[in-house]
Amino acid sequence: MPTKLPTKRFGARYGRKPKTKFANIETQHRTKQKCPYCNKTSVKRLAAGIWECGSCSVKLAGRAYSL
Repeated sequence: MPTKLPTKRFGARYGRKPKTKFANIETQHRTKQKCPYCNKTSVKRLAAGIWECGSCSVKLAGRAYSL
């Protein structure tokens, strides 16, 4: 579980299990991913399924929350 919970904004609503699932997904898609072309961890999510590498500026299509 991450140290700073992104689900604190929900307060006491929705229960524990949905909030932990949401926290895992949100932290996964907000972290930088590894680029398959230049092997640097500089790929950032632009939109759902669209990723862009910061170093080689390649746009990729992938899954919605992970590359």
